[in-house]
Amino acid sequence: MVDVSELELTAFNPSVAVAIDQGVGWVVLNRPEQINAINDEIRHGVPQLLAALDHDPQVAVIVIRGAGVRGFCAGADIKEQRGVESSIEVRQRMEQTRWIESLDAVQKPVICAIHGYCMGGGLELALACDIRFAAPNALLSLPETALGLIPGGGGTQRLPALVGNAKAIDMMLTGARVAAQEALQIGLVTRLSESVESHLEEVKALAQLIASRPPLATRYVKRAVRAAIDLELKKGLDLELDLFCLLKNSEDAREAAQAFKEKRIASFTGK
Repeated sequence: MVDVSELELTAFNPSVAVAIDQGVGWVVLNRPEQINAINDEIRHGVPQLLAALDHDPQVAVIVIRGAGVRGFCAGADIKEQRGVESSIEVRQRMEQTRWIESLDAVQKPVICAIHGYCMGGGLELALACDIRFAAPNALLSLPETALGLIPGGGGTQRLPALVGNAKAIDMMLTGARVAAQEALQIGLVTRLSESVESHLEEVKALAQLIASRPPLATRYVKRAVRAAIDLELKKGLDLELDLFCLLKNSEDAREAAQAFKEKRIASFTGK
């Protein structure tokens, strides 16, 4: 058996890599020094790669994982520089990608392999997958309100569907970090590996088990389950994006970002 960590990766772009092995397509967020923080290369590359793997007859199951030992994904790269934008301009820019929603169009099963930090947009990416398989060292959080924002990639809609409204609101209001065992207990993740070291091999075994089953039945069961939530989910995602964009240009959001850069306590005014 080929060790997953030894699979030969092909760079799709500087921040995303891919490998195909025994019916499994591996999408790898490949910015380990930044804990795979989300940049525009990830926002554009992941949807393109998912679409390609979804249409590849050699691939039956897709796995998304993060490179490096520190974590799956630390969320959006807040060091990514952008000019001053109005709420309308933020909305227009984000509308052009809505990259996490590209997972809703993928017909094949998608497994998210979560280790270490899984924060913000990283958790929102995981929430959009069909199965979340965590390592024992996983820490999951939606900390956006500390930055004067709300989750803008589906978190306010997908998280309550998994853990219930009360727990979801608690997590988002406090930014609490949920450890792997609790995440399993509340339904935030689907499976938990025996160890950090065996995590990817256990993910691979699950992916190959699913890949061995009749592909048409696999696609249809996913389609049927998704049909139960897709319509209302889309309305909720639209509202979430509107609210996120209104907050993006607020004084508190700018203050939070500046305080983070200056490593000081932020002072909020409610504006």
